[in-house]
Amino acid sequence: MSKRVQAKYKINRRLGENLWGRPKSPVNKREYGPGQHGQRRKGKVSDFGTQMAAKQKLKGYYGNITERQFRGLYAEAVRRKGDTGENLIGLLEQRLDALVYRLKFVPTVFAARQLVNHGHVKVNGRRVNIPSYQVKVGDVIELTPRAKEMALVMEAQASAEREIPDYIAFDGTKGTYIRVPGLSDVPYPVQMEPNLVVEFYSR
Repeated sequence: MSKRVQAKYKINRRLGENLWGRPKSPVNKREYGPGQHGQRRKGKVSDFGTQMAAKQKLKGYYGNITERQFRGLYAEAVRRKGDTGENLIGLLEQRLDALVYRLKFVPTVFAARQLVNHGHVKVNGRRVNIPSYQVKVGDVIELTPRAKEMALVMEAQASAEREIPDYIAFDGTKGTYIRVPGLSDVPYPVQMEPNLVVEFYSR
């Protein structure tokens, strides 16, 4: 299991964007990079640097995805018919931890991963503890009775910070994954550029 050892908001400051759109993000107060050289004037970024930043931004948004996992998803996106960038977004949004986050069961993608890891999430009535599990269209996601009583879960569901996207049907207790989303369907707080990620990997 991969583990984020550094502060999770450091990626926000490195990229200069509030990746998850959260009020706690330090980018809201300090729009420069971390460290003693963070306020230096930035030089012109190369095409490679722009593509790399787009890849790091998309990968970082989904929490603790390793480079190997992300590259595997890209390879699967290439194999599928259609636009590779759109396929990649669809595969990322089919991850169980991503859908747990979208359903507002938890406040962050990191908490979503932990909730799944600890066996608090069921898919079609069966416990699944693999955050990268690929949910299929028609699958029903719900929490265990114990998880529903957690303060973290109740706070997240009561929060008005995010809305549940329309590719998931939510009835108040469980969610049904009804279709694979495209880039325009996913409520990213920042602009994602999967086309640059495709360019980065196809060099």
